[in-house]
Amino acid sequence: MVSMTLAIPLELKKEMDRHPEMNWSEVARQSIKTRIELLERLDKLAENSRLTEKDAIELGRMVNRKVDIRFRKFIGEMKRSRVKK
Repeated sequence: MVSMTLAIPLELKKEMDRHPEMNWSEVARQSIKTRIELLERLDKLAENSRLTEKDAIELGRMVNRKVDIRFRKFIGEMKRSRVKK
């Protein structure tokens, strides 16, 4: 097995130290494995895509705009409902 060294913030280390029962190396291994599996699935999905990188970026921007509009509308409705109470 190969060793790997990670740098983590001091606050995270303090939180980890509060749970000595955890095998943090195993947690890191599983997290990396899960992320690799996700990336492999994404690669498989993109394998036959005809979208260019430019197309994908524009599509992402469109989605972000729509999500922003819906979120702002939701927040406005929440604020209005609090005023009515």
